[in-house]
Amino acid sequence: MEAWGLTDPGLVRPQNQDYYLLQALGKHDLAAVVCDGMGGAKSGNVASRLAAEIFMEELKRGYRAGMTDEQTEYLLKTGISIANTAVYENAALNEDMHGMGTTLVAVLILGKTAYFVNVGDSRGYLLNSSGITKITVDHSLVELMVQRGELSSEQAKAYPGKNLITRAVGTEKAVTCDTFRCPVHAGDYFLLCTDGLTNLLADQELLFEVIHGVHTEDCCSRLVGIARDRGAPDNVTAVLIAC
Repeated sequence: MEAWGLTDPGLVRPQNQDYYLLQALGKHDLAAVVCDGMGGAKSGNVASRLAAEIFMEELKRGYRAGMTDEQTEYLLKTGISIANTAVYENAALNEDMHGMGTTLVAVLILGKTAYFVNVGDSRGYLLNSSGITKITVDHSLVELMVQRGELSSEQAKAYPGKNLITRAVGTEKAVTCDTFRCPVHAGDYFLLCTDGLTNLLADQELLFEVIHGVHTEDCCSRLVGIARDRGAPDNVTAVLIAC
């Protein structure tokens, strides 16, 4: 298993409020987390980095080889809860940070199973020769409207409020996350990314760059480069894992 990551401020934002971490666990397992902070220039980057670091520390602390599905999902949820408390309490202690929060998407790959967790609209994908599958479900206004039948998927892409999220780490005392799991096969790729990437590249473009790109190790750079070529109005982050 190999992994790469890249984050870029884009061409408009003065500061990069995205943050990611990759962490080997044991001899064969791997964890990755991507966060997209919010709350203004003084605090969005604090929220994303704090949440990612606290979450990953909890995974390292609680990781055991051979964990069951239930134990693994409990560990992911615990990591989210502790990260949420850390961001929320830091915001309460510093006036400049009031209201800060962050999205969070993570994957923990243990043997032949990949476990995802998410809060907000940063995404996790599975990509292979069969196509691309979005594993996570956005916690966003447009996702709710699509689920209710008020918008089509195509309409959602251009909806004015598409960046409004319904959940974030650190904005409330407690937060609810979603967990997902899928089998891992040789030739699978897992992509974690912020909306700075998915707002500018269609799923099929992501698939093409991951599966048909010349050098897999350069894939994150190519994806970020395409976003920049298209104006990159937001921070852009991509993490790719090859199985």
